[in-house]
Amino acid sequence: MALDGAELLLNTEDVADSQGGCDLARSHELTGSMLNSLDLEGRPQDTRVVVAMSGGVDSSVTAALLKSEGYDVVGITLQLYDHGAATHRKGACCAGQDIHDARNVAERLGVPHYVLDYESRFRETVIENFADSYASGETPVPCIECNRLVKFRDLLATARELGAAALATGHYVASRRSPGGSRTLLCAADADRDQSYFLFATTREQLDFLRFPLGDMTKAQTRELARRFGLPVADKHDSQDICFVPTGHYTDIISQLKPNAMLSGDIVDLDGRVIGHHEGIVNFTVGQRRGLGIASGAPLYVLSLDAANRRVVVGPREALKMHRIVLRDVNWIGDGALDLAIGAGLELFVRVRSTRKPQPAWLRVVDGGYEVELVAGEEGVSPGQACVFYDGPEGQARVLGGGFIARAMAQRANEGAARNSTPAQSFAAELRG
Repeated sequence: MALDGAELLLNTEDVADSQGGCDLARSHELTGSMLNSLDLEGRPQDTRVVVAMSGGVDSSVTAALLKSEGYDVVGITLQLYDHGAATHRKGACCAGQDIHDARNVAERLGVPHYVLDYESRFRETVIENFADSYASGETPVPCIECNRLVKFRDLLATARELGAAALATGHYVASRRSPGGSRTLLCAADADRDQSYFLFATTREQLDFLRFPLGDMTKAQTRELARRFGLPVADKHDSQDICFVPTGHYTDIISQLKPNAMLSGDIVDLDGRVIGHHEGIVNFTVGQRRGLGIASGAPLYVLSLDAANRRVVVGPREALKMHRIVLRDVNWIGDGALDLAIGAGLELFVRVRSTRKPQPAWLRVVDGGYEVELVAGEEGVSPGQACVFYDGPEGQARVLGGGFIARAMAQRANEGAARNSTPAQSFAAELRG
């Protein structure tokens, strides 16, 4: 059953009626003070859980596990993007196959399954922001925005309308009930699959409603369960690309939405000297070495992107190391209020790329904003990426929140600020200071 996004509220009620009504009292019947396996009051059979089913093995196993425990499972798949429109090839729709796979899994499990059309909101909140970010010289992480604005805001609201007590996903993160009753977000047991970096923007209220059944499992265990449950996606390959970039070339999307981002410009060194030319800053990201098209005796790396002047600043690898990060849109899910927690400075661990391990750092309030000082420094810190806070460097560390990187600086807080007029010269001054 496909629902038009514009008619979502009306049709959601129809879906709820078809599943026995939207009676929250039924979902929350108490059986003494006992909690079920999802830390919810009530027997599993009296507890409705909406599962976000992408058509992959992880969300499919999530649905199967909850069904096997007796929960009232409702599967929902979001149609987010028309791949045929992106590639200009009729029927080129990987998303269509994923919807088909999710429906087959739901039929196998005997659970109701619905497809909701979220294309317009996904385009407005994720794709257009993605293009804007790249055009401004950033390197965005669209999965964070999708989780924050689509799955954990809009889909979560839909789950509530359907009378669900929880929304479950196949993310590799864990959550635990704290002594005070609220839930905390933790890294996954499988460090190689941990997705906590992409969920830092989740709010406390959302965490209380979300459940992540795979948080204590490895990927190998998940696939084995898929085989035991007889799921048709047990051996389906994991998705590696951004879902709305079917060709693997994100510039295809940006060139359509932000053609000015494809304008040519100069490649300059740390002293501002022009040493090459480029065909659009969107083709570059901080830390990039290959594809610069510059003949040089020593390796050169992208150090920064000056979108206003269409310039790519390059230099030696040692110039990549940053020690300070200015953050925007900070989200805090640690204990208490953020400013009280920080005080004169909060010692924690941060991850500046999803593939890196958390490193020691200090979080401080500076001029009314938030700055992170990296104890050892990090290479390739790129604006637009996330800086995620943790209470430890390894294991199932707690996620304390995070923010998006607005800019990074080479000098430490006590080393003063560069005062040169151009971004390239500022970089040089910071490195030499």
